[in-house]
Amino acid sequence: MTNDLRTGIVLPTRQAQWTDLSDARQLVSFAQEAEKIGFDSVWSNDTLINPGIEALTLLAALAPATERVTLGTAALLPALRRPVQAAQTIASIDLLSGGDRLVLAVGAGFPGRSEPEFAVSDVRWRTRFSQLDDTVRLWRQLWSGAGRPDFAGRVLHFDDLPAGLTSATPGGPPLWLGGATPAAVRRTGRLYDGWLPYPPDPADYRTGLAAVRTAASEAGRLADDVTPALFVTVLVDEDRERGLRTLDQYCLKNYGRPLAVIGTIQLAVTGSPDEIVAQLRPYVDAGARHLVCRIGALDVKAQWEQLEPIAALPL
Repeated sequence: MTNDLRTGIVLPTRQAQWTDLSDARQLVSFAQEAEKIGFDSVWSNDTLINPGIEALTLLAALAPATERVTLGTAALLPALRRPVQAAQTIASIDLLSGGDRLVLAVGAGFPGRSEPEFAVSDVRWRTRFSQLDDTVRLWRQLWSGAGRPDFAGRVLHFDDLPAGLTSATPGGPPLWLGGATPAAVRRTGRLYDGWLPYPPDPADYRTGLAAVRTAASEAGRLADDVTPALFVTVLVDEDRERGLRTLDQYCLKNYGRPLAVIGTIQLAVTGSPDEIVAQLRPYVDAGARHLVCRIGALDVKAQWEQLEPIAALPL
């Protein structure tokens, strides 16, 4: 399709997927295999609802164990962490990875699902977007090494800030925003380095990306300042009906809802390689340049078997 398209794999971090995994350290081997096969990036997800390996902990383990791949979160929920300490953790991973390999896609939670995570993290749900933007601004301030002693945001306020750990990547790692609401796309264009939505309709991706770029222009930024990415659940299966049944089981296991419901919210594709390419082509034509692929298989062994078929997709 296009020579500048990048492809990544979301690692199976949730414990519910480990029915055949005797040692969680095999997740490091999984990432190394993805790098060896040729994927451009590997990603960890973030949740307190489905127990699994914590996102930043896994990236810290991968930093010295990989050499080339981008290490990313898809998506990190900053509200679950103390912001100053999280900035130090992220800068540490950036340094351990050698710099210019870390990308943080962040989000403000999923309505109807994430409220308990915010409650146990002592964060008010209704101010979550303001808190997210404040956290991103604070992180960038700390990573820059500017040494300002205070921070005043809409929600976060700090006096006598300690000196932040300066990141290896100048100004800190890129920060992408997940979300496709009108407010989210405007926020992405103004403040963020990338956009990572998962709309099931490519027309919504096209109009959303146009809105991101308009907001970027209005903020005095260039269109290229925002990386257009796409989060997609993928399962290669020559028998598409069987693939749909597997995706349905995957959705039930991970969300407690069938594919018929989740598929109206998130993009999920299955079928032969040609069928999958045909489903993804409209998104690439609309401008997507980094595909973050979550494998819609039920266990680690099945996910491992999907690596090569996904890598071989003629994208």
